[in-house]
Amino acid sequence: MITLQSPLASPFDAASTAAEVMAGVDLRGKLAIVTGGYSGLGLVTSRHLAAAGARVIVPARDPKRASAALAGIDGSVVEPMDLISADSVSVFCARVVGRGQPVSLLINCAGVMASPLARDVEGHESQFSINHLGHYRLTCGLWPALLAAGSARVVAVSSRGHQIAGMDFDDTDFQRRPYDKWVAYGQSKTANALFAMALDTRGREQGVRAFSLHPGQILTDLARHLSSSEIEAFDVFDENGQYKVAPQAGLKTLEQGAATGLWCATSPALDGKGGVYCEDCNIASVNQPEIGRKGVAQWASDPDAAERLWQLSQQWTGLSLAKSRDMER
Repeated sequence: MITLQSPLASPFDAASTAAEVMAGVDLRGKLAIVTGGYSGLGLVTSRHLAAAGARVIVPARDPKRASAALAGIDGSVVEPMDLISADSVSVFCARVVGRGQPVSLLINCAGVMASPLARDVEGHESQFSINHLGHYRLTCGLWPALLAAGSARVVAVSSRGHQIAGMDFDDTDFQRRPYDKWVAYGQSKTANALFAMALDTRGREQGVRAFSLHPGQILTDLARHLSSSEIEAFDVFDENGQYKVAPQAGLKTLEQGAATGLWCATSPALDGKGGVYCEDCNIASVNQPEIGRKGVAQWASDPDAAERLWQLSQQWTGLSLAKSRDMER
């Protein structure tokens, strides 16, 4: 299988921080949208984009909490949106597109992990619905504004957790197979990577490039559904109960964890590129399980699987990029 997963000669590595990646980046006059931009990695991302001069919109299910978290970050605004609600996403997109300002950066950072079985109103398993379908709807709805930027990037925050499971196209929503919260999470993170591949094939001729990434293993609110014993099993604490920082092993600070997403969003090294999965501020190689966990699984870098997921997502949501472009006329 031909792959685009070829690392670059990047000046950054696993230990690089968001501040290092963003040094000298000028985003004045640009509009960025960051889902999940008020906590964890998303908050760090929003802060650095705003510091570089971007106007940052953070859509949030809990606007009050988001506004409190973003207080003091000049250039950031909060608007209501719930990724699991198709209607809520549609209203948000119509509002943004209606203002007529191009969107240069869309960073899909929000997500849930290993949550109990739940479903959206259409019956889709909630991790898949929030992590993938909500962001698919958001991207389709914002497509006119992304095209209007002339040169835009869409960044999907995936995870090394995608290596847990590929797409089960025959039972994506666990209607027949027993529900496993980790398999569901892995599938949703594979979907993030495949989404970026399929989006990039559609957007590259029109100036919209897409990337997915693994930020690192960082203990954030994403772990809220895990028990203390489950967290301990990840071996993220030292003998004194302090969080370990070992970037080469994937254990990063928030500033290190946000670096790869910001690199995907802004690095000139990625000009003319797209549809790739990144980690440690570089394009990742295809994973070789016998060597370790670094890299992207073959099932998450398969263009046929990416196209199949796109077609199904279009069918499930009733949305396509072509229909979104009609909003411009």
